[in-house]
Amino acid sequence: MLKDELRSISPLDGRYSKRLQALEEKFSEYALIKSRLKVEIEWLIFLSNQKSISFVKPLSKKNVLTLRNLIEDFSLKDAKEIKKIESSSNHDVKAVEIYIVKKLASIKLRHYNEFVHLFCTSEDINNLSYSLMIKDYLESEFKEIIIKLKKDLKGKAKKWASYAMLSHTHGQTASPTTMGKEFANFYSRIDFHYQLINKFKPSGKINGAVGNYNAHHLIDSKINWPVLSKRFVNSLGLDWTKYSTQIEPKDNLATMISYHENLNNVLTDFSQDIWLYISKGYIKQLTKDKEVGSSTMPHKVNPIDFENAEGNLKLSNSLLLSIKEKIQISRMQRDLSDSTTLRNLGSALSYSYLAMTSLNQGLAKIQVNREMLSKDLEANWEVLTEAIQTILRKNNVENSYEKVKKLSRGKSFDKNSYLAIIAALDISEKDKTKLSDLTPLKYTGLAEKLAKEI
Repeated sequence: MLKDELRSISPLDGRYSKRLQALEEKFSEYALIKSRLKVEIEWLIFLSNQKSISFVKPLSKKNVLTLRNLIEDFSLKDAKEIKKIESSSNHDVKAVEIYIVKKLASIKLRHYNEFVHLFCTSEDINNLSYSLMIKDYLESEFKEIIIKLKKDLKGKAKKWASYAMLSHTHGQTASPTTMGKEFANFYSRIDFHYQLINKFKPSGKINGAVGNYNAHHLIDSKINWPVLSKRFVNSLGLDWTKYSTQIEPKDNLATMISYHENLNNVLTDFSQDIWLYISKGYIKQLTKDKEVGSSTMPHKVNPIDFENAEGNLKLSNSLLLSIKEKIQISRMQRDLSDSTTLRNLGSALSYSYLAMTSLNQGLAKIQVNREMLSKDLEANWEVLTEAIQTILRKNNVENSYEKVKKLSRGKSFDKNSYLAIIAALDISEKDKTKLSDLTPLKYTGLAEKLAKEI
């Protein structure tokens, strides 16, 4: 009987399950079992292709296809059969081996039974399985959702490139920018971290019980086992780890986790900034008739997508940090504490993915309130004091900064106050005209140009 999502302990499998259905094929127990099956079968095929390992006879093309079909046709029913085997073996990887042996009998390949899992420790299978799962996620769902996010940010950066906006540094009014330029800033930052993740290649090892090819060398000391190991790992599309104990050291994986933590931090920064722009009225949210913003205040249109994103990004990073710190540490040649930790990597990445779905939803529902942008700029002419002191410096006026500071620090003034200051300056008429023609709306530097170049 299928479990009702209302009875799920984790919101990933409950409340948010419909938004995360694609990730069930990447991070679920089913996905892990299937990945282990793939590694075991590919290793058997690989061994059969090595002339130097003469006691493992070559598999025919037909038999190879039949074996690979076990992977392609792997179903939930098959996964449940493996879980049933595990209930008696009490060993998850051994259960996969037993399942394959049973399948070999059904396809008349019983004479290969003893070569399933040959030379392997469970961690040889596990580390490669997890790496394949991560590789699959990064190349599919992750890539798809972040490219969508980047595309939206880029489009808004260009569309809103000329929309002048009051900046705020330390919570105080500052030299104007444009809404498009602020979106361009985040596009650039997100793209930076995306490129690092996109170039990342998961790694793996297959070198026996403690990383020394002990059993391999015993069988045939003339074979260059590290070369074969590298060849197999590379054939899976993974980088090869030469030195390890029983476990692959996970330093490479920890690097990938750090990349995701950093990306999550940027996305959190973006979520908070949009939240603030909404609260200031710079950005408006499109409304839906049937949606409710508050159970008691009917007028409210809350920035729930950006708040949801922020919360899930925090959850993702708390898990990622814990996982990263644990997986690089294992007692002597190994202990099992990393096993339960790694099982939560999918959850950690799923919270980040969920946050990106929320951001994409939120971005589709916002528009700029240009009237509010203009109103705020018009009310804060003091932001042009940077321009005044810079012109004074250009004219070599002594104590330029201090003079403007004395007139303006902690004060707000309007257009008339600003023009009165300009009129009293001892500078050329050309520079006076330049300052007099300036308005907060116009004082955006190269913001528009930079936004359009993104």
